Amino acid sequence: MLDIRLVSAEKDKVVATMPIGPHHRQQVGYLHGGVSVVLAESLASLGTVLNIDANRQMAFGLEINANHLRPKRDGQLTGVATPIHRGRTTHVWDIKISDEDDKLICVSRCTVAVVDRPPDNGNLFEQKLPSFG
Repeated sequence: MLDIRLVSAEKDKVVATMPIGPHHRQQVGYLHGGVSVVLAESLASLGTVLNIDANRQMAFGLEINANHLRPKRDGQLTGVATPIHRGRTTHVWDIKISDEDDKLICVSRCTVAVVDRPPDNGNLFEQKLPSFG
């Protein structure tokens, strides 16, 4: 869908590229800010997974902010995520998104929650919800 391509993934740095196509643009033809946010959170989440015991824990985006610094219509984006904090229950990542000329398009900070996986026989999304009927 968004054509995000992983370039490298290490515990201290995750890099991916994404070409800007028609489906990445908002109504007046520029890169939609939400696309940059998806790229940023994807990199932060993958970085967190690389730093935890994925057999025992899971990563969920908890908070993200983004500053869109320069408009872009087409070309290639490169996102680079580096950890600021890797704690027991949260990781915080700095993400810089640049274009093919190395001009900064967006800066983002993403906090990722680290939670224990449910027991093998339990599904996190099948928890009982209160009835309102």
